This record gives sequence, C-alpha cells and structure tokens, in this order.
Amino acid sequence: MHATVNAATLERVLGHRTRFDARFGQYFDSLAGRFDLPVPSRYVPRCLDLLRDLSMRGGKRLRVVLLYEAARLVTTEEVPGLAEAALSIELLQTHGLVHDDIIDDAPLRRGGPSTYYAYRREFPGHGATALGLAVLAGDLAGFLSTQVLLEAEAPVALRQALLGVHTRTAAETVAGQIADLERDAHALPDEEFLHTVTDFKSARYSILAPLTMGLLAAGEDPAPHRARLHRYARLVGISEQMRDDCLDLFGPFGEGAGSDAVAVAAPAVADKSTGADIRSGRRTYAVRAVLAAATGADAALVEAALGDPRCPDTTLERIREIARAAGVDGRLKAEIRRHAEEAAAEAASWEPYWRAEAVEFFRGLPMWNVDRMP
Repeated sequence: MHATVNAATLERVLGHRTRFDARFGQYFDSLAGRFDLPVPSRYVPRCLDLLRDLSMRGGKRLRVVLLYEAARLVTTEEVPGLAEAALSIELLQTHGLVHDDIIDDAPLRRGGPSTYYAYRREFPGHGATALGLAVLAGDLAGFLSTQVLLEAEAPVALRQALLGVHTRTAAETVAGQIADLERDAHALPDEEFLHTVTDFKSARYSILAPLTMGLLAAGEDPAPHRARLHRYARLVGISEQMRDDCLDLFGPFGEGAGSDAVAVAAPAVADKSTGADIRSGRRTYAVRAVLAAATGADAALVEAALGDPRCPDTTLERIREIARAAGVDGRLKAEIRRHAEEAAAEAASWEPYWRAEAVEFFRGLPMWNVDRMP
C-alpha cells in the first residue's frame, strides 16, 4: 500500500500549522495579562520566555493537524473551540517535553537546549535550583493548558467536554510516563507491555485526544466511536514509536525521502543522536529486539552498553552489526508497516460514519512515514 499526499491536502495541512503558529505566538505575547505575575520577580518572566522558546521552536504540530482534520470528518465549516483546543494540547505537549527532558537528563530538544539544561547553564553550581525551576516550568505549562480551555470562546457545555478529555488525557499520559520508567526495570520487557506504554505515554494524547476534541468541537458525540478511534490511535502510535526506536538504533533509513509526505509528517530537527536509547538504558522496541536475538558474548556486550552514557561509537556500531546479522532491522520494519497498514484499514472502516474525503486523510496518514523506508 502506498499513500500519497495531494496538493490540496498538503496546502490545508501547512495552513493549519501556519495559522496555529501565529496564534501560539499571540498567546504568549498576551500571557502576562492573563494572570497576575509576581512583580518584581525576574524568574517568572524568564520561565515564560523559556516555555515560549521551547513551544515555538520546531515540532511537527501533528496534534494540531489531527485536531482540525478530525473536525473535518463532520464539517468543513469553522467551529468554535478548535483554536483553544489546539493551544491546550500543544501546551500540554510543552509540559511533557520539559518533564521528559528532566527525567532523561536530556541536553537537547528541538534543535536547542532543553529547559532543564538552559537552567543548568544559568545556575552553574546550583543544581537544585535549576532542577526546581525546570520542574515548575513544566508544571506551569500544564496548568496553562487547562486555563486556555476554561477561557475558550465556546459554549459552556463544549468547554467542559473539552476540559474533561484534556484532564483525562493528561492523567493517562503521566501514568504512561511512570510505566515507561518501569519498562526499563525489566530485563526483557514483554512486547505487549511496550505497546501499553506507547499507548498511554504518547498515542492517547498525540492521536486519540486530538481526534476526540476535534469531533467534540464539530458537534459530534465521540463516545460511541471511542473504541474505533482508540484502535486507530494505538496502531499509529505503535508504528511511529517503533519507527523512532529503529531510527535511534540504525540511523536514517536512507536517502530519497524528499516527497510531500516528508513535509507533512517528518520532524523538522533531530532531538537526539543515534544510540541515545542505548546510552540512556532505554529498553525500547529496537533494544528489546536486539536483546531477544543476541546470545552469549553478544548479549553481554549489549547489556554492558545499556545505560552507559560514555558508550563508544565503536560499541554502538558493533551492536548494529549484531542486530543486522540477526535480521532485527528487517523484522522491525515489517512490524512498523504492519501496524501502519492495520491503522489505515481501521480508518477506511470509518466511511459509514463520516465524510469520505476527510476519512481518506486518516487512512493515508499512517503510511506517510512508512513509505519513506527503503
């Protein structure tokens, strides 16, 4: 199955992004007037500056696109609440990124310093202060993400429904992050456990929540459709997480990816170097596959490298050789494609319920990045 992106779809997707980025900038410009700031504090304005910098610096805005395209499943008319829902979900993303980078001790995010490392540079020798400020910055983004929904120019019932989805999603995402840390405590995590971590940590807030909120804003009750929406979100989330894990272990899949699909779905910048998962001790889909395939001295080599931040490039290359010799790369790519194709089939089954032209967008979405693999 090969999915293409026609010019009209590409233009619409880019329009979603452009309009949202302008609105996001306006939101941060007006933020000081939205709640009382402790004057003459210097730390609070600096915190807002760092949140703005991270929020506006790159990112695919896939959640925003999904939100607006979900509304188009029902109508092509402008609907209230979508803009605020988009702001809310991206602020929740900022909250998650700040905290993720603390947990992972990550110096980079979206081509620049993580919020945590920005504070570490500003407060050398005062690690507790830098850590505390980074935690609070992430918390502030999370609280702002709910406030923006409460202030939405939309009927009260819609605001409450959107907020209900948002808060449930936020709680599930935190639960997923906790399970993500638990994953790395397993010598060889069960694949179904990895699927569950992916579902809770990313698929529900990156895919299911925008779909649900977009339908709500368009006047559709998503409750009867939750199972089919969740199946789709889980399958897409697993496919994308496997792809990210595969990229981290093996590097880019190859050249020749200069298609319209890249403009729609590919990240603008890399957040981590190849091998970061092994150096951080993350037992991802790719790492699990290598551990399951390796034996004897090879298995010992992989285990010794896991969690070693100074693991040399030569060792990482040897692990790649072990993985390729065992056929790990081919099996992972097959699994990535299988989950994407199942997601596309799930979306195709939506035609009896929603506009066919809008359904086609969701049918094609899972395959865009998969079709870039050689």
